[in-house]
Amino acid sequence: MSDAQAQIRETVEGNDVVLFMKGTREMPQCGFSSRVAGVLNYMGVDYRDVNVLADEGIRQGIKDFSEWPTIPQLYVKGEFVGGCDIVTEMTLSGELDQLFDQKGVTYDKEAAERIREANA
Repeated sequence: MSDAQAQIRETVEGNDVVLFMKGTREMPQCGFSSRVAGVLNYMGVDYRDVNVLADEGIRQGIKDFSEWPTIPQLYVKGEFVGGCDIVTEMTLSGELDQLFDQKGVTYDKEAAERIREANA
């Protein structure tokens, strides 16, 4: 296992929620990363952001790790959830709430409802 793969595994296993993204939660560097970080930020989720632009080994390594070709990538309790489209769909359907509830992740349920109401 490469150093990048070991670092990715340690990050995913050592944090309840991890978002591999372009940029940071405070300053996303692409629209897709901005959307997912925005959802997590608005819902008050405590998550670790990993800027893949800061390390080419991590940028390619996360794609290999998940066997998913795009970034951002969201992990919850070690489980790969998906990218921007999947997280958006799960947010709007309530499935993301259900996943957080099942995994014991704290989030603002009222904020999640407001997202759905605004997009109805």
